[in-house]
Amino acid sequence: MVRIDVEYRGRLRCVSVHEPSGAELATDAPKDNQGEGASFSPTDLVGTALATCVLTTMAIVANRHGWKLEGATASVVKHMVADPVRRIGKLELTLRMPTGLDAKAREILERTAHTCPVHKSLAPEVEKPMTFVWDAVPVST
Repeated sequence: MVRIDVEYRGRLRCVSVHEPSGAELATDAPKDNQGEGASFSPTDLVGTALATCVLTTMAIVANRHGWKLEGATASVVKHMVADPVRRIGKLELTLRMPTGLDAKAREILERTAHTCPVHKSLAPEVEKPMTFVWDAVPVST
């Protein structure tokens, strides 16, 4: 269990405090929804959560197998829809992966990405296509 406390500060801005660490995170409504767009929006954080969860769970599996994943990157493009209500319609994820991983490692890591906790927690109506770009990042030493 993790507690996160959130305070509304006005002007469509919230500040969240992660209780275990004390880390703070501000959110702001996007410009296309009455906000200033001065920080991540709550829906931006959903996309961020997906990308970081995918990389983190893949790294856990990679560590278990002795594979190097350092330097891997993820980019997420969030698409909003308004029908029937405003919501995230699609989160397109592109992963740039390090060199040196064989076909079996790639298969395991791709399966891991598609089963990370955030991916499994998102509504089925949210499209979550993933593109893996293998051998895109030199292996860190």
